Amino acid sequence: MRWTATQSELKLRSKMPSTPTTPLTISELRSLDEAAFNALLGSVVEHSPWVAERAWSLRPFASQAALFDAMARVIHGADDARQRALLCAHPELAGQEAQAGTMTTDSQNEQARLGLLSLDAATVQRIAALNQRYRERFGYPFIAALRLHDTLASVFEAFEARLTHDDATERHTALQQICEVMRGRLTRVVQPDAPAPLSSRPTVSTLAGTQP
Repeated sequence: MRWTATQSELKLRSKMPSTPTTPLTISELRSLDEAAFNALLGSVVEHSPWVAERAWSLRPFASQAALFDAMARVIHGADDARQRALLCAHPELAGQEAQAGTMTTDSQNEQARLGLLSLDAATVQRIAALNQRYRERFGYPFIAALRLHDTLASVFEAFEARLTHDDATERHTALQQICEVMRGRLTRVVQPDAPAPLSSRPTVSTLAGTQP
């Protein structure tokens, strides 16, 4: 069964908070209570705060990488229905949500970087045809971590290549792409701790001929 959002749901989603502009350190993150943790990280996976909610039980996180790994395990370990809902929660590239202006701020910024929000008519038609083929093939939107692509041509190449996948391979690939989108968003929310300053130590001369 395919999932489609109503217009009221799309408008509600567009009002959801995006990632903050000032990241916390991983030590500061560890000091948060559950509600604050979920409020901070609930939006780093598109319309899926349950990922952060489940990751809370996997704390403490020794590093930014450990936090990412925990949230990725939650995604890959979810049941089939939850994973499908997660896949369907993502917008298509230059799709209806983009045209209606109802995407999250993160998605808008990610798509805008490659010009997906200001395409010529021919390119819009090309993407629309690919979106339709992909959705008919797999039942959910094509998802790509756009930060890993330098050009729109690279996105088109990935689109065409993934249309040749079998269902299991593409499900895994799509979930991996969601994790990569999440990785990029996490870096804007949580940063590593600053390195500890080197302690000042007395300098001992080791010049040849120097007597102790």
